[in-house]
Amino acid sequence: SDSSSSHDSPPSTAIAGDSVTTVANDSAQSDSNAKCQTAIQTLASIVTTTDIPSTISLLLDDDAVYAAISCLLLRPDSGAGDNNLCRWLYDTFQSAEPSLQLLVLRFVPLIAGLYLSRVPLRQPQAGFEAVLLALYAHETTSRAGQAITVNIPDLSHPSIYHESKGPTKNNSTCLNIAVISSTLDPHGTVRSTRRARIVGVALELYYSKISRMPRESKLNFCESCEKWAGQNGETEQSRAVIPTLSDDSWRDEENVALGGRSERDSGRIPLPWELVQPILRILGHCLMGLKVEDREVSEAANKACQSLYLRSLHDINPKA
Repeated sequence: SDSSSSHDSPPSTAIAGDSVTTVANDSAQSDSNAKCQTAIQTLASIVTTTDIPSTISLLLDDDAVYAAISCLLLRPDSGAGDNNLCRWLYDTFQSAEPSLQLLVLRFVPLIAGLYLSRVPLRQPQAGFEAVLLALYAHETTSRAGQAITVNIPDLSHPSIYHESKGPTKNNSTCLNIAVISSTLDPHGTVRSTRRARIVGVALELYYSKISRMPRESKLNFCESCEKWAGQNGETEQSRAVIPTLSDDSWRDEENVALGGRSERDSGRIPLPWELVQPILRILGHCLMGLKVEDREVSEAANKACQSLYLRSLHDINPKA
């Protein structure tokens, strides 16, 4: 009969395609859950001072876990190559799971701050370098090594909405292209000539997800900027005061002259453009916080900007 023949007919292509898609989605979700559970279980064996949530969504919002991981990173030997936490951060980011990568990115300001400040101390930091190289390699692959550019309008060209009295220029040959981030070459190690670029790219990746970053992470970044500037809370007003023989500033200058590092300059690092550019973008975001809960971040960013401003004045004229 017609009814029996309709039941015996094979399923349509659309239904079969939907079934395949559903199976593929279920498989991908299962794989994602497995990666998250593995990362959570491994983290629980490293962080023993607080309970680790059972799901990645809860872990991303857990302030206690963030504080516990930060304490481990602040230990003097935290950046060593055999450090379990650095290994976990590296493996977790390499999982290519977006939620896990987002978790690792939250600690980029702290890792970058500790790493760059410890470089003059010549401590082994293979663990930190592995994490930073993983971030750099991820960005290099996602961008195919290409530069990020923008076209800047040229006011010498006539507007398309107005009549031009002069000869029309060919816009295709007169583009003003600004490079936001230069091309990326693959690097397997961190050398002194590449250090600023590798850390800068990690900060660029952090900035691309900054709307998902917690308050503590942004505060860590602002604190790192103050240390990198080497001003130790010095303000423009206090800088204008002429020191007397009893001021500590004279003692600081003497320590620097003798080859030591003053307390004010503790953590001070070179600030090439590869670092300054992403730093200013992140601070710009932090300064624009309008919510009440963002006020602390905005104030910290303001202090960081003041320190960097004074540092720039010193770099332009060291005797100023």
